[in-house]
Amino acid sequence: QVGDKVIVLSECGLWQEVVNVPVGQTFLMPEGMSFEEAAALPVNYVTAYMILFDFGNLRPNQSVLIHMAAGGVGTAAIQLCKTVENVTIFGTASASKHNSLKESGVAHPIDYRTMDYVEEVRKISPKGVDIVLDPLGGSDTAKAFHLLKPMGKVIIYGAANLVSGQKRNLIVMAKTWWNQFSINALQLLQKNKAVCGYDLGHLNKEQDLIRGVLVTLINLYNQGKIKPKIDSVWSFDQVADAMRHMQEKKNVGKIILVPEARKEESKTEDN
Repeated sequence: QVGDKVIVLSECGLWQEVVNVPVGQTFLMPEGMSFEEAAALPVNYVTAYMILFDFGNLRPNQSVLIHMAAGGVGTAAIQLCKTVENVTIFGTASASKHNSLKESGVAHPIDYRTMDYVEEVRKISPKGVDIVLDPLGGSDTAKAFHLLKPMGKVIIYGAANLVSGQKRNLIVMAKTWWNQFSINALQLLQKNKAVCGYDLGHLNKEQDLIRGVLVTLINLYNQGKIKPKIDSVWSFDQVADAMRHMQEKKNVGKIILVPEARKEESKTEDN
């Protein structure tokens, strides 16, 4: 109804002050939820939920490797793993973020900058892990596949390795693309492993499916089992700084943009 506070899930176009979306893409905000939390919930938590449960079939006593564990999807995945009994979480992130990861439930944080995460996982779990969440692509997908236990699953949901540093490096992008993981059906049969691909943007026509996931997530929020972790909040004027903050991998949790008016505009409205 007019005046309701809602969560909006839209494929694109939300970096602006006013948007039009179909009513079917809106969801009532729970009591006590801030607008910043509402903005942080849909994309990251829908992604994390579907790759862990719809594809990953996460069950008690399993193990999960979460890359970029301090990012938006990573923090959402950690919280969702904690809703299942006795799940062991491995998470890659820079060393400065390890204390935060441990507090959130990551049993084994790994500094991907100074350590070989494959070796570190093998030291603790020689057979590997049950699920790998892969937003990296390139050679890391092959590593993920080989880290799986029998009946394990790697879910690819990004290709962060295509961007290196603050600027696009065409050589790095070409090398990453060349090293993309490839496997045939017979090899999958012999290995007893699964490779899945997920892109929320290409599920935009599956509204009933997405709505069901969001309803589940809102219930988990109301039960206190999940809570979006906000790293920082930036005005539209600061979008370049916010992007730089993310590109330099300084965030722990979700970066939020808010359409605050400039001071000059505020004074005009007051007059």
